[in-house]
Amino acid sequence: MEKEQIKFTELTFQLIVESSPNAIVLVNKEGKIAYINSQTEKLFGYIRSELIGQPVELLIPERFSNHHKAFRDLFFQIPSVRVMGAGRELFALRKNKSEFPIEIGLNPVITVDGTLVLASIIDITERKKAEERFRLVVESAPNAMILVNSEGTITLVNDQTEKLFGYERKELIGNKLELLIPNRFRGHHPNHRNTFFLKPQTRSMGAGRDLFALKKDGNEVQVEIGLNPIETTEGQMVLASIIDITERKIQEQIVKRHAELEAKNKELEQFAYIASHDLQEPLRTISNYMKVFEEDYNTVLDDNALRYLQSVNNATTRMSKLVKALLDYSRLGRNKQLVLVDGKKIINDVIADLETIIKTTGTTIEVGEVTKIDAYEVEVRQLFQNLITNAIKFRKKDVPCVIKINLERIKDKWKFSVSDNGIGIAPEHFERIFFIFQRLNPIDLYEGYGIGLANCKKIVELHEGEIWVESVLGEGSTFNFTI
Repeated sequence: MEKEQIKFTELTFQLIVESSPNAIVLVNKEGKIAYINSQTEKLFGYIRSELIGQPVELLIPERFSNHHKAFRDLFFQIPSVRVMGAGRELFALRKNKSEFPIEIGLNPVITVDGTLVLASIIDITERKKAEERFRLVVESAPNAMILVNSEGTITLVNDQTEKLFGYERKELIGNKLELLIPNRFRGHHPNHRNTFFLKPQTRSMGAGRDLFALKKDGNEVQVEIGLNPIETTEGQMVLASIIDITERKIQEQIVKRHAELEAKNKELEQFAYIASHDLQEPLRTISNYMKVFEEDYNTVLDDNALRYLQSVNNATTRMSKLVKALLDYSRLGRNKQLVLVDGKKIINDVIADLETIIKTTGTTIEVGEVTKIDAYEVEVRQLFQNLITNAIKFRKKDVPCVIKINLERIKDKWKFSVSDNGIGIAPEHFERIFFIFQRLNPIDLYEGYGIGLANCKKIVELHEGEIWVESVLGEGSTFNFTI
């Protein structure tokens, strides 16, 4: 009866092993193969009689077989169910000497002949190919990609991650994801991660709020993150796609500031228009009454009274011109459109317009090589007209006026220089002269309203450039600006 029971048990065991979808190899304490199933024959290319009684090392590549006996002896000392080779890659050897990656589960089996080990072997070649394809996809992604397990440990990163965060791959893999999170957010992140793994789903992280990541150098970078749950043999993981949006945020702020500036400019223009209209009316009334006084009371008023009337008339005329200048200033850049303009032609046109004053004052203007530029044509024309007129106006009375205009390329901008040999400007006034209604000289010596250089500054800033002056008092000035 006892023998029949043993036979029944062996038959049951064989049926179970044969029906297994995995290769099954039963090995004794001496390392000899005691039994295999048909899947083992298919996987390794041997028939059963070629393997039974042979050392199990026959199925192991030579580079690993020398160490296998020690591992086998260690297992039989403390036999237990476990996965073999956890944390390292295992390979098996077919009859045709080709190798393939495997995963092995070990189970001790107690028999009347002693303890045996039942090895369940899975060919993971296709899985390795899929993992490699996944790795290549992640590596070729244009964004930083980080694979993280449920404990928050980084298991995979791509080249873009190294570039974005400044770490080498070996510094990240095996570390916690919190390494890349600023201190002020780090404490809350494990809870957010655990919440995600309770109900993993593809989603954008931090929608509606700003997210920041921490680089190796301690600097923060603003990011946008997409989360994708991934099922792996090692359990549920999440693949985080990280985009540096610092530049986008900067551009958004620029666009926002431009919109705000545009709105303020429109308000300023509207205010200037209303103010000039409201101011012009009383000025015209005063001017009209001044003419009445001059015509009707010319013979009645004495010389002092007539002189006073003339002073009032001059002030009214000046005020009217100031109001018009203010309105022109507010309208600079209105309905502007960048076009490719011939800088040399614009300068020559301005010189032609100013021909009378140039001849009258004996001014010489030397123009260097000037190319075509993308600019606002009307405004650039006004810019050169203001600078040339200024140079002529503030010339030295006893020296012929010489103006030189040159152009040079500096990185992504054009730099213009308008130089003269005039009276010059003291260093303490270099900044002040570009503000509206700022005058350095008495009006009886040099006519003007203190708005020309303010116009120049605004025009240059419309071209996203800068304007500045270099000058030596009594020797001349050079006005530089970039476009």
